[in-house]
Amino acid sequence: MKTKFIVVLFLAVSAIGFSQKQALKSASKALKSGNMDLATEALKSAEGQLDIADDKMKAQYYFLKAQVLSTSADLSLDKIENAASAYNKTIEIEEASGASKYTAEANQKIQTLRQSLIEKAIEDQNAKNYKGAADKLYVGYTTNKADTIYLYYAAGNAVNGKDYDAALKHYSELKELGFTGIQTEFIATNKETGEVDTFNAKVMRDASVKAKTHIKPETRITDSKKGEIAKNIALIYLTQGKDEEALKALADAKAENPNDAALLQAEADVFYKMGNIAKYKEIMEQIVANDPENPDLFYNLGVSASRLGDNEQAMGYYKKALELKPDYTSAQINVAAMLLGEETKIVEEMNTLGTSSKDNKRYEVLKAEREGLYKSAIPYLEGALKNDPDNVEAVRTLMNIFYQLDDPKADEMKSKLKALEGGN
Repeated sequence: MKTKFIVVLFLAVSAIGFSQKQALKSASKALKSGNMDLATEALKSAEGQLDIADDKMKAQYYFLKAQVLSTSADLSLDKIENAASAYNKTIEIEEASGASKYTAEANQKIQTLRQSLIEKAIEDQNAKNYKGAADKLYVGYTTNKADTIYLYYAAGNAVNGKDYDAALKHYSELKELGFTGIQTEFIATNKETGEVDTFNAKVMRDASVKAKTHIKPETRITDSKKGEIAKNIALIYLTQGKDEEALKALADAKAENPNDAALLQAEADVFYKMGNIAKYKEIMEQIVANDPENPDLFYNLGVSASRLGDNEQAMGYYKKALELKPDYTSAQINVAAMLLGEETKIVEEMNTLGTSSKDNKRYEVLKAEREGLYKSAIPYLEGALKNDPDNVEAVRTLMNIFYQLDDPKADEMKSKLKALEGGN
């Protein structure tokens, strides 16, 4: 009696296995013919028996399921995410069993899905559809959680789209993961634009230098994004009216790196946003005291102060950076930009003046002030050009200034600009 029972059970299992095999075969055939409805139905039939299937059948099932999902006519983000998950499940099963029938193709399919997602995210970002970009980048991250940079970009787009809840969720996850975002970048200066371009690989950068489209090849290590993430978490809390949570977020980050300049800067910015200027200045002084001979630090402090609208302090920091490093091109450009930024107010007042004697006198005073701004900016722009002769924007700005001042150097700058822009 036991023997018969074992034989019947064996036959039953064999029948189930055969039925599942037929279902997967039908799904594969329907997939090849483009009949997604039939393929879906066949997979549903196989799914009911998946628990007792062997690894070979399970891998095939998930591989077919991923293909059906990813070739759907209404390819939603959910389907892309589920398709990638199914491909990853295929790879996981084969790795555990020592097989490799579908692994290579599954990996390739995942990369194709992710590439499509990223391209569409970039399109959304360029169209200022930040939510769409954030959603796509987040799915790109979930398809391969080793690529945490996609989560970082998803958070940034969520901020731009004012979806602060999503941004906070993403930034919090990055914080828990210990994300730093530190990368090695291969850069070179574009001869045509004068701007520094970043390349994905050293060989690409070197090829551009060899082709003479770029000069000054360099390799640089990017700064950690921990401070930025802590700052953004804090600023989101501030936006939500949660000041205490904002400061706690920074305190947690500083517990690991109490003297980290980026974190101290973030904390100072938060106090500034809260209106606590005394605390803001106290922390800024601490940052300077920690590294008083670092020109990059003063430059970054200048950028931060400028973004917060404190132009007077920003100018002081930029000039300090130049004291420590007289050929600091970026600081020279920023000082010139800040000086020239004062022109707007002068021009606006000039445009409101009438033709009375009093107005004419005021016009001459403003005209002299405007020329004074131009003359004060010239040394910084010329200094920047000395260090970076192909800086197109510096050349263009100087050309415009010289024309306004009726300075013959304007023609020299015009010729230089024409040469840099390829004769256009």
